[in-house]
Amino acid sequence: MSQRELVILGTASQVPTKQRNHNGYLLRWDGEGMLFDPGEGTQRQMIYAGVSATDITRIGITHFHGDHSLGLAGVVQRISLDRVPHPVDVYYPASGEQYFQRLCNSTAYHQTAELRPHPIAGPGELPALTAPFTLHTAHLSHPVDAYGYRLVESDGRRIIPERLQELGLSGPAVGRLQRDGQVEHDGRTVTLDEVSELRRGQSFAFIMDTRLCDSVHQLAQGVDMLVIEATFLDADTHLATEFGHLTAGQAGFVAARAGVRTLVLTHFSQRYRSLDEHLAEARAEFTGEIIVATDLMRIPLPPRR
Repeated sequence: MSQRELVILGTASQVPTKQRNHNGYLLRWDGEGMLFDPGEGTQRQMIYAGVSATDITRIGITHFHGDHSLGLAGVVQRISLDRVPHPVDVYYPASGEQYFQRLCNSTAYHQTAELRPHPIAGPGELPALTAPFTLHTAHLSHPVDAYGYRLVESDGRRIIPERLQELGLSGPAVGRLQRDGQVEHDGRTVTLDEVSELRRGQSFAFIMDTRLCDSVHQLAQGVDMLVIEATFLDADTHLATEFGHLTAGQAGFVAARAGVRTLVLTHFSQRYRSLDEHLAEARAEFTGEIIVATDLMRIPLPPRR
């Protein structure tokens, strides 16, 4: 069975606390592992979470503030130390090229792994040729260049074994049917639609450090799982607006408007010891599943519809 889950490596914004490490999120998607926003301490959190460097196939940086990127240096060096055999694609804002280069070359080390940089110069689809999904990005509203990410799997077909049995189809004929969409059998044409049902593709969005803007709603639209910052409570909306962040209530509003299935709140300010109010404010806006992320939590993607 395929494995699709989000591994939470850290949930703190700006300043880590005793309970919350800096940001870090690994999305496992079958054979893919996309690491988002590795903040300081991500490499150690990976050990606690049972995540190896070999699990990482892609890295996505939303922006180059330290709590979202300072861990990149350690992760990149670990990828080489462990001699990860596959290329690792890295996506990041093109305006932060100098920071990307500095982090990847911050100290002397023996580089053995292949990093494939993909600087983002604007919204749209990103190169992800071998991925079982398409990867999109959109520009967010933050004091520095910031981009959110959206992963979308295409719809497919699920074979119904009972229908194959009824029609007497087996072996190579089934392979041809899946490949070509139809096959000749017992004097008639059998189509794929006759022996299968629609399998909805899954989707995921990752939105950090931003004010409310059109791109937030576009990225979140209809996704199975939305991971979104909830830095402040609604009482501190003025701070959220000033520094380019969202409140828990705004995150809930986004999820409700977008028709999200599972809402994951994260990126919490150190000013809040308890996150009960974050959950309550998001719940006032959104009636679906809400998860307040904690470090080292594993969250499976919702089952297919």
